[in-house]
Amino acid sequence: MGGLTRARPAPTRYHPPPMNILGIETSCDETGVAVYSTERGLIADALHSQVDLHAVYGGVVPEIASRDHVRMLLPLIRQVLGEAGIEKPDAIAYTAGPGLVGALMVGGGMANGLGLAWACPVIPVHHMEGHLLAPMLEDDPPEFPFLALLVSGGHTMLIAVHSLGDYRLLGTTLDDAVGEAFDKTAKLLGLGYPGGPALAALAEQGDDKAFAFPRPMLHKPGFDFSFSGLKTAVMLEVRKAEAAGKLRRDDVAASFQRAAVDTLVARAIKAAEAYRLERIVVAGGVGANKLLRKDIAEHFDGSVFYPRMEFCTDNGAMIAIAGALRLAEASPADEIRVRPRWPIASLDVPRPAQ
Repeated sequence: MGGLTRARPAPTRYHPPPMNILGIETSCDETGVAVYSTERGLIADALHSQVDLHAVYGGVVPEIASRDHVRMLLPLIRQVLGEAGIEKPDAIAYTAGPGLVGALMVGGGMANGLGLAWACPVIPVHHMEGHLLAPMLEDDPPEFPFLALLVSGGHTMLIAVHSLGDYRLLGTTLDDAVGEAFDKTAKLLGLGYPGGPALAALAEQGDDKAFAFPRPMLHKPGFDFSFSGLKTAVMLEVRKAEAAGKLRRDDVAASFQRAAVDTLVARAIKAAEAYRLERIVVAGGVGANKLLRKDIAEHFDGSVFYPRMEFCTDNGAMIAIAGALRLAEASPADEIRVRPRWPIASLDVPRPAQ
């Protein structure tokens, strides 16, 4: 007699348990801490700015930055864990570079020390990858592939992003980063530190056609940037106007900002069209500039994505989500690994989770 054949149950798909990732950012002059849940998204974040400490010096003093990270980091970690309602995270992501070596060591040391104490793995994160992934924190995140325009005080880069870790650097600045050009122009106009936001605010009152400042590299082949010539042109006009007693700082600010934004927008759209990328991500501190956001959205035929304003500057949330996306690379805490110089193009595609 033949027996009954029982149907085999369908294999169940493995769903990894929810994970809470603590993100730590200490690359320069802001101490950022956040908790990101792979199930619920961002559940807590806190940021401490050192602007007041460095303003008297007109720029970031590395030793002061490192000492203030030491002072603020642990209280901020306690704060976000309390807000998230957890005793300890499942993993810790920290900024391993690029950045100020002393500041990076503070975050790396804290991450590895807590990793040992809590018996949880740590994930070294590339600072610029954090900025690049910051729009993933939003309700409508961009899909791969896209073009990333990363603009800050230390970087101006165009990157073709095909997937997580699959990055091709298309262009970068040959001299000053655009944020640095903003800060130096602001200093020339007698504005406070940090100069970029102060210059952008002053520009709203001025005439952006008052001065015909150059748009550097606009008609050159490739996708690189240069802002030293623009900065020099502004300096010469300011000196001439001061000598004549006719300096209109708001007009200079508006004209400079217009020239810088025109350059960024034109080069970004040119790169997106050349590589047939239908999405542009604008990230980094200068990504908060209102004129840049408005112009690139108006002139680009595809979709444009930004992180919310508070996640344009350095923050722990972008490090936490970058860590969440690279959980497969988490390893036991053993040594402090930081890289003050770390090309983003050297990153690898994450290995599949086991």
